[in-house]
Amino acid sequence: MTKPAHAAEVGDLIVITGHYVGESERVAEILEVVGEPPDERYRVRWDDGHESVYFPGSDATFKHSVRPPGTRKAKR
Repeated sequence: MTKPAHAAEVGDLIVITGHYVGESERVAEILEVVGEPPDERYRVRWDDGHESVYFPGSDATFKHSVRPPGTRKAKR
């Protein structure tokens, strides 16, 4: 399920499409939502394990993560 940027929550995924032929996509799990719409940023953990603060561009897609009902915090 794809969500608009303003609906992203902790535990959701951000998928960044490759910009060149053969470039793979990057995936990050949202650990924290920082700020308020429309200027929110996300503290994320990338698929390679490093963490950063990310401000999404037009190449970002948000996907609702699969987590048990009532679970709001990201796994660490």
